Amino acid sequence: MDIILKYFDDFTETQLTQFAALKELYETWNQQINVISRKDIDSLYERHVLHSLSIAAAANFNDGAEIVDIGTGGGFPGIPLAIYFPNVSFLLADSIGKKLKVVQEVADAIGLKNVTVVHSRIEDIKNRKFDFAVSRAVAPLADLWRWAKPVLRVGHKSEEYGNGLICLKGGDLAQEFADSGVKPRVLPVNKIFDETSFDDKYLVYVPR
Repeated sequence: MDIILKYFDDFTETQLTQFAALKELYETWNQQINVISRKDIDSLYERHVLHSLSIAAAANFNDGAEIVDIGTGGGFPGIPLAIYFPNVSFLLADSIGKKLKVVQEVADAIGLKNVTVVHSRIEDIKNRKFDFAVSRAVAPLADLWRWAKPVLRVGHKSEEYGNGLICLKGGDLAQEFADSGVKPRVLPVNKIFDETSFDDKYLVYVPR
Protein backbone atom coordinates (compact mmCIF):
# COMPACT_ATOMS: atom_id res chain seq x y z
CA MET A 1 0.00 0.00 0.00
CA ASP A 2 2.86 2.40 0.78
CA ILE A 3 4.05 2.26 -2.81
CA ILE A 4 0.68 3.59 -3.98
CA LEU A 5 0.92 6.51 -1.56
CA LYS A 6 4.44 7.20 -2.83
CA TYR A 7 2.91 8.45 -6.08
CA PHE A 8 -0.66 9.49 -5.15
CA ASP A 9 -1.66 11.69 -2.24
CA ASP A 10 -5.16 12.92 -3.01
CA PHE A 11 -7.33 9.92 -2.17
CA THR A 12 -10.51 10.18 -0.13
CA GLU A 13 -10.91 8.07 3.00
CA THR A 14 -13.19 5.76 1.04
CA GLN A 15 -10.57 5.24 -1.66
CA LEU A 16 -7.85 4.61 0.92
CA THR A 17 -10.03 2.01 2.62
CA GLN A 18 -10.82 0.35 -0.71
CA PHE A 19 -7.19 0.15 -1.79
CA ALA A 20 -6.11 -1.11 1.63
CA ALA A 21 -8.67 -3.93 1.50
CA LEU A 22 -7.39 -5.37 -1.77
CA LYS A 23 -4.44 -7.32 -0.33
CA GLU A 24 -6.42 -9.48 2.07
CA LEU A 25 -9.24 -9.98 -0.44
CA TYR A 26 -6.96 -11.12 -3.24
CA GLU A 27 -4.86 -13.29 -0.93
CA THR A 28 -8.00 -15.02 0.32
CA TRP A 29 -9.58 -15.53 -3.09
CA ASN A 30 -6.31 -16.48 -4.74
CA GLN A 31 -6.12 -19.54 -2.49
CA GLN A 32 -9.42 -20.73 -3.99
CA ILE A 33 -9.19 -19.47 -7.57
CA ASN A 34 -5.75 -18.64 -8.92
CA VAL A 35 -6.08 -15.22 -10.56
CA ILE A 36 -2.64 -13.89 -9.66
CA SER A 37 0.57 -15.90 -9.90
CA ARG A 38 1.80 -17.16 -6.54
CA LYS A 39 5.09 -15.29 -6.88
CA ASP A 40 3.28 -12.01 -7.58
CA ILE A 41 0.73 -12.00 -4.79
CA ASP A 42 3.26 -10.57 -2.32
CA SER A 43 3.89 -7.73 -4.78
CA LEU A 44 0.20 -7.07 -5.41
CA TYR A 45 0.36 -3.31 -4.88
CA GLU A 46 3.40 -2.74 -7.06
CA ARG A 47 2.98 -5.24 -9.89
CA HIS A 48 -0.79 -5.14 -10.21
CA VAL A 49 -2.38 -2.13 -8.51
CA LEU A 50 0.29 0.50 -9.24
CA HIS A 51 0.84 -0.91 -12.73
CA SER A 52 -2.89 -0.52 -13.39
CA LEU A 53 -2.82 3.02 -12.04
CA SER A 54 -0.23 4.05 -14.61
CA ILE A 55 -3.27 4.51 -16.87
CA ALA A 56 -4.80 6.90 -14.32
CA ALA A 57 -1.55 8.82 -14.04
CA ALA A 58 -1.41 9.29 -17.81
CA ALA A 59 -5.09 9.75 -18.66
CA ASN A 60 -7.52 11.62 -16.44
CA PHE A 61 -10.89 10.17 -17.45
CA ASN A 62 -13.70 12.69 -17.27
CA ASP A 63 -16.69 12.14 -15.00
CA GLY A 64 -19.35 10.20 -16.87
CA ALA A 65 -16.90 8.40 -19.14
CA GLU A 66 -17.61 4.75 -19.95
CA ILE A 67 -14.71 2.30 -19.98
CA VAL A 68 -14.52 -1.37 -20.97
CA ASP A 69 -11.74 -3.56 -19.56
CA ILE A 70 -10.96 -6.22 -22.17
CA GLY A 71 -9.98 -9.55 -20.62
CA THR A 72 -9.99 -8.21 -17.08
CA GLY A 73 -8.78 -11.51 -15.57
CA GLY A 74 -8.58 -10.91 -11.84
CA GLY A 75 -9.78 -7.33 -12.24
CA PHE A 76 -6.74 -5.51 -13.58
CA PRO A 77 -6.58 -2.74 -14.60
CA GLY A 78 -10.33 -2.31 -14.04
CA ILE A 79 -10.65 -2.58 -10.25
CA PRO A 80 -7.86 -0.10 -9.36
CA LEU A 81 -9.08 2.31 -12.04
CA ALA A 82 -12.67 2.08 -10.77
CA ILE A 83 -11.47 2.96 -7.26
CA TYR A 84 -9.46 5.87 -8.66
CA PHE A 85 -12.32 7.17 -10.84
CA PRO A 86 -15.53 6.75 -8.77
CA ASN A 87 -17.55 8.86 -11.24
CA VAL A 88 -16.57 6.78 -14.28
CA SER A 89 -18.44 3.62 -15.32
CA PHE A 90 -16.44 0.42 -15.89
CA LEU A 91 -17.52 -2.77 -17.63
CA LEU A 92 -15.11 -5.57 -16.75
CA ALA A 93 -15.34 -8.32 -19.38
CA ASP A 94 -13.69 -11.72 -19.54
CA SER A 95 -14.44 -15.08 -21.13
CA ILE A 96 -13.31 -17.05 -18.04
CA GLY A 97 -16.18 -17.16 -15.57
CA LYS A 98 -14.31 -18.37 -12.48
CA LYS A 99 -12.02 -15.33 -12.58
CA LEU A 100 -15.02 -13.04 -12.80
CA LYS A 101 -16.39 -14.54 -9.59
CA VAL A 102 -13.33 -13.16 -7.83
CA VAL A 103 -13.71 -9.78 -9.53
CA GLN A 104 -17.37 -9.53 -8.52
CA GLU A 105 -16.66 -10.57 -4.94
CA VAL A 106 -13.83 -8.02 -4.62
CA ALA A 107 -15.97 -5.24 -6.11
CA ASP A 108 -18.86 -6.08 -3.78
CA ALA A 109 -16.61 -6.35 -0.71
CA ILE A 110 -15.17 -2.85 -1.17
CA GLY A 111 -18.44 -1.28 -2.27
CA LEU A 112 -17.58 -0.38 -5.85
CA LYS A 113 -20.80 0.97 -7.35
CA ASN A 114 -19.32 1.93 -10.73
CA VAL A 115 -18.34 -1.58 -11.85
CA THR A 116 -20.33 -4.08 -13.89
CA VAL A 117 -18.87 -7.54 -14.45
CA VAL A 118 -19.82 -9.47 -17.59
CA HIS A 119 -18.91 -13.00 -18.67
CA SER A 120 -18.35 -12.29 -22.34
CA ARG A 121 -15.77 -11.94 -25.04
CA ILE A 122 -15.44 -8.32 -26.08
CA GLU A 123 -16.45 -9.13 -29.65
CA ASP A 124 -19.79 -10.47 -28.38
CA ILE A 125 -20.74 -7.20 -26.69
CA LYS A 126 -23.29 -5.61 -29.02
CA ASN A 127 -25.32 -2.41 -28.96
CA ARG A 128 -23.00 -0.74 -26.45
CA LYS A 129 -20.37 1.93 -26.99
CA PHE A 130 -17.53 3.09 -24.76
CA ASP A 131 -15.17 6.06 -24.59
CA PHE A 132 -12.10 3.98 -23.83
CA ALA A 133 -11.06 0.34 -23.85
CA VAL A 134 -8.31 -0.64 -21.42
CA SER A 135 -6.40 -3.88 -21.22
CA ARG A 136 -3.41 -5.44 -19.52
CA ALA A 137 -1.29 -8.19 -21.09
CA VAL A 138 -4.21 -9.88 -22.85
CA ALA A 139 -3.47 -10.19 -26.56
CA PRO A 140 -1.39 -8.73 -29.41
CA LEU A 141 -2.18 -5.13 -30.30
CA ALA A 142 -3.65 -6.15 -33.68
CA ASP A 143 -6.26 -8.28 -31.91
CA LEU A 144 -6.95 -5.73 -29.20
CA TRP A 145 -7.56 -3.00 -31.75
CA ARG A 146 -9.75 -5.26 -33.90
CA TRP A 147 -11.89 -6.01 -30.85
CA ALA A 148 -11.91 -2.52 -29.39
CA LYS A 149 -12.52 -0.34 -32.44
CA PRO A 150 -16.15 -1.43 -33.06
CA VAL A 151 -17.21 -0.64 -29.47
CA LEU A 152 -15.47 2.74 -29.18
CA ARG A 153 -17.25 6.01 -29.81
CA VAL A 154 -15.46 9.05 -31.17
CA GLY A 155 -15.03 11.77 -28.57
CA HIS A 156 -12.77 13.26 -25.94
CA LYS A 157 -13.53 11.91 -22.46
CA SER A 158 -10.03 12.57 -21.11
CA GLU A 159 -8.05 15.77 -20.81
CA GLU A 160 -4.92 14.12 -22.22
CA TYR A 161 -6.25 11.60 -24.74
CA GLY A 162 -9.01 11.41 -27.30
CA ASN A 163 -11.20 8.33 -26.97
CA GLY A 164 -9.42 5.11 -27.86
CA LEU A 165 -7.60 2.02 -26.64
CA ILE A 166 -5.13 2.20 -23.76
CA CYS A 167 -3.30 -1.03 -23.01
CA LEU A 168 -0.41 -2.06 -20.81
CA LYS A 169 2.25 -4.19 -22.46
CA GLY A 170 5.78 -5.42 -21.87
CA GLY A 171 8.90 -6.53 -23.69
CA ASP A 172 10.03 -5.89 -27.25
CA LEU A 173 6.95 -4.63 -29.08
CA ALA A 174 8.46 -3.68 -32.45
CA GLN A 175 7.12 -6.67 -34.38
CA GLU A 176 3.77 -6.53 -32.62
CA PHE A 177 3.38 -2.88 -33.57
CA ALA A 178 4.40 -3.62 -37.17
CA ASP A 179 1.81 -6.39 -37.38
CA SER A 180 -0.94 -4.22 -35.89
CA GLY A 181 -1.31 -1.81 -38.80
CA VAL A 182 -1.64 1.13 -36.40
CA LYS A 183 0.82 3.68 -35.11
CA PRO A 184 0.35 3.80 -31.34
CA ARG A 185 1.62 6.41 -28.94
CA VAL A 186 3.94 4.70 -26.45
CA LEU A 187 4.84 5.85 -22.92
CA PRO A 188 7.33 3.84 -20.81
CA VAL A 189 5.77 3.11 -17.44
CA ASN A 190 9.10 3.83 -15.73
CA LYS A 191 8.68 7.43 -16.90
CA ILE A 192 5.55 7.54 -14.75
CA PHE A 193 6.70 5.45 -11.77
CA ASP A 194 10.36 5.15 -10.88
CA GLU A 195 10.35 1.44 -10.09
CA THR A 196 12.74 -1.07 -11.70
CA SER A 197 9.92 -3.61 -12.10
CA PHE A 198 8.49 -1.36 -14.82
CA ASP A 199 11.68 -1.07 -16.87
CA ASP A 200 10.25 -3.08 -19.77
CA LYS A 201 6.59 -2.04 -19.36
CA TYR A 202 4.75 0.37 -21.65
CA LEU A 203 1.48 2.21 -21.86
CA VAL A 204 0.24 1.96 -25.44
CA TYR A 205 -2.46 4.26 -26.81
CA VAL A 206 -4.36 4.01 -30.09
CA PRO A 207 -6.85 6.81 -30.84
CA ARG A 208 -10.34 6.07 -32.13
